[in-house]
Amino acid sequence: RGSPPRRCGWEGAGRGRGVLVLLAAYVGYLGLGAVVLQALERPAEVQAAQNLLRERWELLANHTCLQGPALQRLIEGIIQAYKSGITLQGNTTSLGRWDYSGSFFFSISAITTIGYGNLSPSTAVGRIFCIVFALFGIPLNLVLLNEIGHLMLLGVQHCACRLEEVFHWQNKASFLMKTCALVTGLLLFLLLPPLLFSDKEGWSYEEGFYYSFITLSTIGFGDYVIGMNPDRTYPSWYKNVVSLWILFGMAWLALVIKFCINILESSSYFCQCNKKNTEMQSWQMGTITYILVLEKGGNKVKVLLSDRSCGDDNKEELVEVPDRNRSIF
Repeated sequence: RGSPPRRCGWEGAGRGRGVLVLLAAYVGYLGLGAVVLQALERPAEVQAAQNLLRERWELLANHTCLQGPALQRLIEGIIQAYKSGITLQGNTTSLGRWDYSGSFFFSISAITTIGYGNLSPSTAVGRIFCIVFALFGIPLNLVLLNEIGHLMLLGVQHCACRLEEVFHWQNKASFLMKTCALVTGLLLFLLLPPLLFSDKEGWSYEEGFYYSFITLSTIGFGDYVIGMNPDRTYPSWYKNVVSLWILFGMAWLALVIKFCINILESSSYFCQCNKKNTEMQSWQMGTITYILVLEKGGNKVKVLLSDRSCGDDNKEELVEVPDRNRSIF
């Protein structure tokens, strides 16, 4: 009898609703973290900016010729302010690392474990909150990335199934959809974003591509970070869009890395299975001793039967192992 026709119903509908609920909780959690971090770190940022301005005006008013201690204090103040993301711009200072969009971006870089290292809480309460926030946020991030990855995979499988139904392709449909998913992901997450970074950050395409991969792979060296140039004005949506790009890009890259791992594992298994290596196993049932001689890489198994009740005569049989059973050996 022929096998029943394959049904291509969309299996991702229920999972899709679950992802939406989880995504809403994820965004709400990030928003909560951004609000708390802004409340904790913004006052310290403003205070540091005011101190830097006051020291600058005091230096200009009281010292026509700069002296060593005064200059040293100014340098130390500039270094401390720079660590907090504050720089002098004429008679004003640049703020923005701990506004809401900056805090939101820090939140997502923390729970995704990217950790650029260019920004960190400066208050004790902020550091404690960051620990608690990451403790619950990292598992939530892993669960969401896993669900998004499964949803992407179900989408590819569903499209491949539909192509098999319409065009009656067997193996070509799966290969075609995997190729399309790979190319689409390359465009959306690695090849096109550097163009945005080149426009907003002034980076070269190579620098933008480097930042894209280092970020999505969670390596996060911190040598390139968006939104940190005080001489540039960034739109309000910029960091939020990059945050979404990081979320979905990490899920896509995780699937690609998993695919590469499967290829490496399959290659390793294939190499091991083709080594000519003979193994022997023996066991005894009553007076008969069974000796199994297995030569890896072949499809022949030699079985030696030794019956002690019949003297030293051995009976040798050559057994062919079918392909489907070869893995049990």
